[in-house]
Amino acid sequence: MRKKIIDLVLSYPGNYRKVLEKIRKQEWAPSQCHNFKCTVIGDKDYPECYYRLQYPPLVLFYEGHLDLLDTKTLSVVGSREYDEYSYRMTRKLVTCINEKVVIVSGLARGIDTVAHQSAKQTIGILGCGLDVPYPKSNTQLIHHMKKEQLVLSEYPPGTKPLKHHFPWRNRLIVASSEVLWVMSAKFKSGTMHSVNEAINLNNDIYCLPHPYDSEFGDGCHLSINQGAMVLTKETILEGVI
Repeated sequence: MRKKIIDLVLSYPGNYRKVLEKIRKQEWAPSQCHNFKCTVIGDKDYPECYYRLQYPPLVLFYEGHLDLLDTKTLSVVGSREYDEYSYRMTRKLVTCINEKVVIVSGLARGIDTVAHQSAKQTIGILGCGLDVPYPKSNTQLIHHMKKEQLVLSEYPPGTKPLKHHFPWRNRLIVASSEVLWVMSAKFKSGTMHSVNEAINLNNDIYCLPHPYDSEFGDGCHLSINQGAMVLTKETILEGVI
């Protein structure tokens, strides 16, 4: 069964519902050879955290140290576009907890990149195949993390970074930890999608407060008004120790 699921995921890259349909009907894809690392739902090394999801990934492709997901983790998200305040505070706060947690983020431009670069140990989750560095500006960072940390994706090698992959990818970032830090967010953004995923999983959500007139804090302030905790000097260690 394990090999059959991998073959289906390779045959229908990114089409979760199609793969599930084929499994139910026991309509299997042609056997394919591969030499990449992966873990399949039900495997002993499949990360426990993803069983919390309504739609856990069927196959996870990875490079690096998968056991990092068994340690204390913290998910950090924010805008692709950001201001100096968001950048400075992300670097400062992630550095403050470097010795205590593994930072999980999405290797996107912006706050994701800042979080990864500021972390001592970090996990990156892609919305494309592991052999498709995206964004290209993070090619060197991704290469380093594959060797020293962990990069994973539910999309098989060769899968392009299509727009609809990223909201779906966000559920893995959020499920990788029981705590979510939101460093910047506009009202309508992928970051707010991650916040909604965290609410569904009953994760603790901490949002960085922003200056009154900063558009990059609009989503943070909305989340705080709806019950998220404020990320302050006093709360940065809550939930991560």
